[in-house]
Amino acid sequence: MYDSTFMLMVLIFSVTIIVMLWRPFNVNETVPTTIGAALVLLIGIVPLSDVLNIFSIVSGASLTIISTIMMSVVLESIGFFKIVAANIVNRSRGSGRRLYLYVILLCFMMTMFFNNDGSILITTPIIIHITSLLKLKNHQKIPYLLSGALIATAASAPIAVSNISNLIALKIVGLSLQDYIEMMFVPSMIGIFVIAILLFVYFKKDIPNKILEVSVKWKTQAQKYSYTHPLSSSGNEKEVDWGLIKACLAIVVLTRAAFFALTPFGIPLEVIGLTGAAILILVRWFRTQTGIVDIFKKTPWHILLFAFNMYVLVYGLKNVGLNDFIVAQFKDLIVGQPLNASLIMGLFLTAASNLFNNLPAVMIGTLSITEMGLDPHTLQIAYLANVIGSDIGALLTPVGTLATLIWMYILKTNGVSISWARYLRVTIVVVPIGLIVSLLSLYLWVELLF
Repeated sequence: MYDSTFMLMVLIFSVTIIVMLWRPFNVNETVPTTIGAALVLLIGIVPLSDVLNIFSIVSGASLTIISTIMMSVVLESIGFFKIVAANIVNRSRGSGRRLYLYVILLCFMMTMFFNNDGSILITTPIIIHITSLLKLKNHQKIPYLLSGALIATAASAPIAVSNISNLIALKIVGLSLQDYIEMMFVPSMIGIFVIAILLFVYFKKDIPNKILEVSVKWKTQAQKYSYTHPLSSSGNEKEVDWGLIKACLAIVVLTRAAFFALTPFGIPLEVIGLTGAAILILVRWFRTQTGIVDIFKKTPWHILLFAFNMYVLVYGLKNVGLNDFIVAQFKDLIVGQPLNASLIMGLFLTAASNLFNNLPAVMIGTLSITEMGLDPHTLQIAYLANVIGSDIGALLTPVGTLATLIWMYILKTNGVSISWARYLRVTIVVVPIGLIVSLLSLYLWVELLF
């Protein structure tokens, strides 16, 4: 029998998640989570003595994600993403299938170099602009938009630094970034590749063979590019500072590489990320005399508070016995059974993510496996399965990830209609297969090589 404290905690958590996902009056997701976390702290379900510990767990991950968003803001301000969009259209050379491939690659790379939420925010308007420019009908836009969103979100699995929930869980388990990459990159990439193939097969009939051709002629010496649409009688020229773009891209790549090169020496991820962002901002200022006002305005600083709030709520569930319940259900099935650990935790996180979002789900799952008394090998597999469930399995419904909810909101504001039913008709086919392939690949990869 559950006591009143348990029921109260579940009520606070449930209402908070519902309001966060529903977002009435377009309220920021930080507002309901702040209220929920404050109630949990005031009631005493989570003692104030745990606050500093919670903040130390989530702050590093939040600042790392914020640093990547800062970088994306800088690149956006110098026109990099518009150039990428123009290049994609140009290189498609009138082929709808070639355009589809480039869109998928764009979404994947944006997540790999930035993060899944940032990728959605950047690529979705680009794809909408491209498909509108090419006069595609609504049903022809869906393959590009939906496939791009699914790949962008799933692409946060191969490297931990592309997703805040992955980073927080990484800290809880104590797995190094290098070990994460070695164990996770190949299995998750196999799953993503399977999903990409299935998406293409599913949408094959909707992807137009021929699309309008748009001419983009680059004038590198004049540092301009001319952009001409075949239905327009006039061209349009935009200034391009190629030197600045190359320098900024080099900084982004070096910062990403530094995550893996410097963390073994004890340098925190957030220090590396913020240093890279600061250098990028300084380079832009030196070249264009542009200050930091746009960076401060466009950077979602509330991520720090949001992550803290979510962890307080999850910690509250832990304190009232939810983790004990999960441990009791799964421990005997998982202890000493790496295959079971992969499948059970991956499927559990998939269900939990689609029930109340992947950020609290992966926190709950990670805290639970740390209390099962697993050997290090099985613990690592269980943790990585959690990530696959929360990054790939969570794509089953729009509720699963904040990135997907952001994506649907952007579509709505741009007059593009993709209903939940339309979304589910696609994901119910491709996501379960990609999920199972990823989980089995994880087991085989880690068992054979580690």
